[in-house]
Amino acid sequence: MTAGTALSLAAGLLLAGLTGLGSSAQADTATTAANPAAPAAVDGVPTSVSTLTTGLTVPWGVGWMPDGSHALVTERDDFRVWKVAPDGAKTQVGTVPESQTTNGEGGLMGVAVDPDWATNHHVYVMHTAAEGNRIARMTYDGTSLSGYKVILQGIAKARYHNGGRLAFGPDGYLYATTGDAQNTALAQDRNSLNGKILRLTTSGKPAPGNPFGNHVYSLGHRNPQGLAFDRNGRLWEAEFGNTRFDELNLIKPGANYGWPTCEGTCSVAGMTNPKKTWTTGEASPSAIAIADNVVYMAALRGQRLWRIPIEGDTENVGTATAYYVGTYGRLRTVVKVPGRDQLWLTTTNADANGGQPDGADRVLRVTLG
Repeated sequence: MTAGTALSLAAGLLLAGLTGLGSSAQADTATTAANPAAPAAVDGVPTSVSTLTTGLTVPWGVGWMPDGSHALVTERDDFRVWKVAPDGAKTQVGTVPESQTTNGEGGLMGVAVDPDWATNHHVYVMHTAAEGNRIARMTYDGTSLSGYKVILQGIAKARYHNGGRLAFGPDGYLYATTGDAQNTALAQDRNSLNGKILRLTTSGKPAPGNPFGNHVYSLGHRNPQGLAFDRNGRLWEAEFGNTRFDELNLIKPGANYGWPTCEGTCSVAGMTNPKKTWTTGEASPSAIAIADNVVYMAALRGQRLWRIPIEGDTENVGTATAYYVGTYGRLRTVVKVPGRDQLWLTTTNADANGGQPDGADRVLRVTLG
């Protein structure tokens, strides 16, 4: 599929203009059927959405098996891990030991499956424990989890700002996002693991070539939770702002993304500006996925899915368009489905902010046109 055709650009501009109007900009199946004036489907644009599976409580992380057979889904507050098939069938495969909540944003967060899983059966989780946040490795045989082993700890925890996303890069190393643990000074401290993007080996050591000789890959982050690689192997990240601006950043090794000196774009020497910003009320981004050279961003407070096209192979992005505004509540995680023109999108409504009961959350399946 090509996102750069004239039709794609025209439809993108039309959708952008409708973002704040509601129904036709949401591209929901039911909405499109009820509104004959809805724009025609174009490449890389969500064309339909349906519920894949239900009965979850704050599904936070989604990690696909390399063969695309199923995904692992974590629940933040119950510490459970589920095996979810492409048809939505789900089975609990275990829990993560020594996990704790922070009565806020901490708990069992990100999950990533080793690219060599067929050989080593390793999966990785980031979770809150007694002393702080940890990255741990477990063995997953396709039906159950075992062999818990901590590979990195010393990441400060707090009620809020724990980060928690994990992703393997095309270089084979594990990347992790960490929040500032409500201590803003940590984000600018190169010797702290907090307020950073970390890059590490599968044994938990600093990855070779890291810019400061430790685990730190980039610094100056407040509460980053979105992490994804584009078709050129570049790393993109989304993070929660304070009261003014949320950010989408293109991450480069050793770069400083400004927090707490900057929130959003600024002109301070040595600080790297975001590629796109939003007000906190229309975003609060918890995850990103990249498909067809487009960034998809799940928004919590904003209760919408943002579509942000990358402009070819440049470092620029185009017009952002919102989908499903207010339709499904708070959106936590978005991932690309391997080998399919689909996204999975999870809700986070069964917590203090969403106000819904345990089991009210679900995974949605979004089809891309």
